[in-house]
Amino acid sequence: MGKSNLKTQIYYTRKIVEMPKNVEKNQVKTNLETDKNLDIIKETKTENETKDIKQKKNFTIMGLTVWRILAYFIIYSVVGYIIETIFGIVTKGVWESRQSFLYGPFCSIYGLGATIMIMFLYKYGKKYNSLFIGGFILGSVIEYLVSLFGEMILHVKWWDYSDMPLNINGRICVYFSLFWGFLAIYLMASFNPKIDRLFDWIKTKISTKKLRILTVTITLLLFIDCVITGIAMRFFLIRMITKNDIDVPNKEMVINIYHEIYDDEKLSNFIYKHWGDKKMILTFPNIKVTDVNGNLVYMNQYLDIKPYYVRIHKK
Repeated sequence: MGKSNLKTQIYYTRKIVEMPKNVEKNQVKTNLETDKNLDIIKETKTENETKDIKQKKNFTIMGLTVWRILAYFIIYSVVGYIIETIFGIVTKGVWESRQSFLYGPFCSIYGLGATIMIMFLYKYGKKYNSLFIGGFILGSVIEYLVSLFGEMILHVKWWDYSDMPLNINGRICVYFSLFWGFLAIYLMASFNPKIDRLFDWIKTKISTKKLRILTVTITLLLFIDCVITGIAMRFFLIRMITKNDIDVPNKEMVINIYHEIYDDEKLSNFIYKHWGDKKMILTFPNIKVTDVNGNLVYMNQYLDIKPYYVRIHKK
């Protein structure tokens, strides 16, 4: 009995001694798990903060990054140039310039119109009625403002719908407003998703940094081209009005400006070399001004220059 009691006491003594060790191990294990969970929480927080920083860097307008908006403008300006060129061949039988600027295949009204439509209409998805109404309104407003800008700033009328029914000041008409409506449906429901997929594919081939540099470069070149175009067009119209005695508002002021510019031999030679009559008429075959009686006066009627590159077929 004595030995049995002794063994029992030794057994329980060992258990008592071992118990703190087991408790300590469990506590260490719990602490390790807690530390691990804290690390996961910290990593998640860091990832969220990184995403927030990236979102702040990618400044957006109506859900689109500035880079995407500029890319849309560039792409659709080129698409517009192609559409207008084909339209000219079909309706007039000639390949003529339909570009907005002197030095590039860009038709800016299409780029501007498509970009604004995408910004305002993307939320409608494939709701055709909403897309049509939105395109009808937005296209009409853009077309009117661009026409007004050209006449007020550059003193040129790019188009005139005065002979078409239901027009407003010859700047917009129902026929082309309907065209904008149907174009909005095709753009948003079919064509632009393909452009987005093209952008995504390009991003897998070219780094984001290079794409941004390319976008900024083209945008700057377009801006410079726009400024140069405005200057060249003004010089050309002043020259044409004065030489051909076209009766326009503020004619005396136009003549005075003409002499200030063209009496300077170096400046005059520079203008004729880079923005001569042939260059201007080939680039802007339908350039015209409004005389004091409100009549449109086309510049190509005063020049013995064919206002197109090639005749494709007889109209």
